[in-house]
Amino acid sequence: MISSFKMALRSIGSNKMRAALTMLGIIIGVMALVVLVSLVNGATSTVTDEVSSLGSNYVDAYVWRQEVGSSLTINDLRKWAQENEYVEAVAPVNTGDAKGKAGSSSDSISLYGTMPAYADINGLTIEYGRFLKNTDVDNSSRVCVLSKQAAEQIVGYADCVGEDFSIDGMRYTIVGVLGERTSLVYGGSRVPRVYIPFTSFTRQYPQNGSAISEFYVTAPEGTKMADAEAAVKEFLYDFFGNGDSFYVYSMSVMEDAMGSVTNILKILLGGIASISLIVGGIGIMNIMLVTVTERTREIGIRKAIGADRGTILLQFLMEAVVLCMLGCVIGIFLSWCILRLASTIAADAGMQFALSGGVVALAAIFCFAIGVIFGLYPANKAAKMKPIDALHYGG
Repeated sequence: MISSFKMALRSIGSNKMRAALTMLGIIIGVMALVVLVSLVNGATSTVTDEVSSLGSNYVDAYVWRQEVGSSLTINDLRKWAQENEYVEAVAPVNTGDAKGKAGSSSDSISLYGTMPAYADINGLTIEYGRFLKNTDVDNSSRVCVLSKQAAEQIVGYADCVGEDFSIDGMRYTIVGVLGERTSLVYGGSRVPRVYIPFTSFTRQYPQNGSAISEFYVTAPEGTKMADAEAAVKEFLYDFFGNGDSFYVYSMSVMEDAMGSVTNILKILLGGIASISLIVGGIGIMNIMLVTVTERTREIGIRKAIGADRGTILLQFLMEAVVLCMLGCVIGIFLSWCILRLASTIAADAGMQFALSGGVVALAAIFCFAIGVIFGLYPANKAAKMKPIDALHYGG
């Protein structure tokens, strides 16, 4: 075995250019497999972490087609939440576009009317001051919480707690500024965000009424999300008398759907990359057939001095496997370089791409198998040669 390995290395070293060109198909195939799957893994991991940071124990409900006198209000929601065992906290939210102003500076903002639980559900962090309180909601207080972007862009600096802030001409007091968020889920919008109590929102914009258009429900720890989701659907169906006025989904459903999609994507990309490896294996088989033909007299001499069929077969099979594994090692190294570069480029988006041990092992096993499968025919052809025919070969 060791002697066959040494002879394979000598044979490869004697024709470096041919060996390099032969390995090229394997190198490209390994790079395609490792890089594509690692990119999908990295992107999936980043997005999954973002979604998980929001928590998977909450339900999101959208409400529409509400009529005057039968619309869902904050009191309806609070009463139901207090009586339901599957509900830990509830956070209604109405949104709209508005104009924010501080001093002489103004800009368009995304305005959110909500409640304290909204911050915990969506993973918002406070850098200065505080978030909204229940007393703010109960008293319809004119207080607001700014995203860091809104503070820096409109007020002029981040630590602006206590300053006045005008929303469509209505004066509010800034009580908090959020920490910077690079979330791919919620941080993609570059429009400054401002949060005010839900009741202040409905009071300032009475044309929208006090109806709730969307709300979040968190479930107690240990509660099955299917039970919480069913509870929300039952409540809304009983309230509206039909199932056409709302839509409910849970984050756990989103996570499951993301997992299914990414698994399919990984299989698809892995299959495409595997085709590249198979093409590389065919190239190795062709070159090995040429090598066997060129070394026919050498085979005849080795058989004449006592080399058996198994020794000859192992020698050429080992050569094919070594070529594949060298290509695999080079391909993995180049993949690592590409992933490092991709991580540097995507650092601002919070993405990191790393070599997965499982993918590397899969690539190595696949390359070894290709070396054996596509090297077996040329090796067997060499092993079956008769010494007398090989010695008289004049090619």
